[in-house]
Amino acid sequence: MDTAYTVPVENMVAIGLVLIFSFALPVGLLFFWRKKAKAKLSAFFIGCATFFLFAMVLEQLMHVAVLSLTGEALIQNTWLYALYGGLAAGVFEETGRFLAMRFCMKNILRRENAVMYGIGHGGIECMLLLGLSYISNFVMVLMIRSGGVETMLNTLNALPDQEEAAAALQTAVEQLCTLPTWQFYMAGVERISAVMLHIGLSYLVYRAVKEKKLLYYVLAIAIHFFVDAGTIVLMQYVPVIATEIVLLAAVGIFLVFVVRQYRNEGAFAKAEMVSEEKI
Repeated sequence: MDTAYTVPVENMVAIGLVLIFSFALPVGLLFFWRKKAKAKLSAFFIGCATFFLFAMVLEQLMHVAVLSLTGEALIQNTWLYALYGGLAAGVFEETGRFLAMRFCMKNILRRENAVMYGIGHGGIECMLLLGLSYISNFVMVLMIRSGGVETMLNTLNALPDQEEAAAALQTAVEQLCTLPTWQFYMAGVERISAVMLHIGLSYLVYRAVKEKKLLYYVLAIAIHFFVDAGTIVLMQYVPVIATEIVLLAAVGIFLVFVVRQYRNEGAFAKAEMVSEEKI
């Protein structure tokens, strides 16, 4: 195979910036909230561990089982796949969030630590999904620039039964070389929405545990479901940039509501302290 691939400089810059951002966002939020609210670092790591266990292990095991039974039928039906994917993500992640706050954070269950948990939950997702993906992209770019990709493609094409692997690699390389630069940045925008969502959902679940009101837990599942399912459906019918704008706006509105609830809780707590002092 003699085709020479070239990654545009602007695409290389975008990949590098998004890679840095994927780690800078959660780490920056961690230190900012730690300093501003004096939140516990343990809440951050509990959030990280809970996401990994419930989303990356338990949920993935269920996906393997379900997809082995349904095959391509589930994936090929956009609406059914959105229904399944959104519900699975909502139930697994919000249940994990609920159990973590109920049992692992019972001694530090305060509103500032709920936010820190959300930073950990959304932050590790950002690092694992976006960060690792863009590390792979960056390594691929280096291979393209050094000519290693052509060598690998030639090797795969020369081997028997490696046609699919060669085709997959070639598709990945062509995307890095031909995708518009702005599409790489959209991955970063999507992660901003996701982290904001996880912070908001963490506060809702915190209220569910603290006030023993399961309605907040159910509401968290419902919001998670509609965001994930809605994103899957929208991406099939509207451009990526429009999907991300709608997602960012919807999550932003939700977070405004959460911030108001957070502040009202703080004001109520201060009022109670004043009343107790007077008594």
